[in-house]
Amino acid sequence: MPKKSSTENGKRPTIRDVAALAGVSVPTVSRVLAGNYPVAPATRAKVLRAMRELDYVVNAHARALAGATTKTVAFVVDDVTGPFYAFIARGVEQEASSQGRLCLLCTTHGDPERELAVVELMREQHAEAVIVVGGAWDDPKYAERMRYFATVLDKSGSRLVLCGRPSLGEDVPATVVHYDNEGGSYAMTAYLLSAGHRKICYMGFGVGLSTTDERMAGFRRAHADYDVEVDESLLIHGHFSKASGREMTRHLLAERSDVTAIFAATDMVAAGTLKALREAGVRVPEDMSVVGFDDIPLASDLTPALTTVHVPHEQLGKEAVRLGLGRSETGDDQVVLGTHIVVRDSVAPPKHLSH
Repeated sequence: MPKKSSTENGKRPTIRDVAALAGVSVPTVSRVLAGNYPVAPATRAKVLRAMRELDYVVNAHARALAGATTKTVAFVVDDVTGPFYAFIARGVEQEASSQGRLCLLCTTHGDPERELAVVELMREQHAEAVIVVGGAWDDPKYAERMRYFATVLDKSGSRLVLCGRPSLGEDVPATVVHYDNEGGSYAMTAYLLSAGHRKICYMGFGVGLSTTDERMAGFRRAHADYDVEVDESLLIHGHFSKASGREMTRHLLAERSDVTAIFAATDMVAAGTLKALREAGVRVPEDMSVVGFDDIPLASDLTPALTTVHVPHEQLGKEAVRLGLGRSETGDDQVVLGTHIVVRDSVAPPKHLSH
């Protein structure tokens, strides 16, 4: 059924028109719009359907952009073109839309100063929730500024949501929606060690980034549990990109011949690694095992299909919005979602154990 862009008299639809079409009272429609009072799911669905048919939501969003309302959720991300961020963004947008909010996307390009500036701008714009996604930088001044923003956002009735990064401290009024980086890294490293690998390269080491710190903790803990010493020279610095993975792998192959497994920091890094190995005539997994982290859709389409750590991207985004708007049924403001290994075709025992 096509949307009605206006009421029968040609005027823009009003809240009374929505109430009449949905068969509910005007105060009920107001409650759905405000999101600050419990409304039965069936009733909410009727109101949202009426809003769609009358094109009322679009008009409300236009007014939000004009500054007449603050029913917005800000999504602050490094790079929206990266699959990891894109799938979290989809979860954020879906949940924000279902809550009747406009989702504003802001990119930082990996610059902590730009991230702080964007958060400040969203505070000035009175966004209901400011969701900052991805690892945090290990810098005291940066952390202090984020704690400040958390406090002032809270005082203004908004909320800072840290998505995919650790808490700023117990006394900081911020919501944390994280995933088990350390546990996922531990499980994957243990999987490689149990297959017989002893020289494992960790590729894509991000200096001063919380994501790397947590994964390194799992990587080191697994080595300790298997009584295997970590070769520090095999922790290779690089970016979370396909191009970086390709370049790091080329350097590794030129300098080392004893490595039997590569743990790529992300699936995109792993894609670059597989390309470099293929170019060098190194077979996967016969000559080199390769694993990743994230389980983006690309992982299952690579050749061979990539064994990786699954991260619940869309659930992260939805939880960030739900908790940021005060929708948690449990009352918790800190949630850690689980990760697990997805075993595919890119791991085999080292050559000396496979004969």
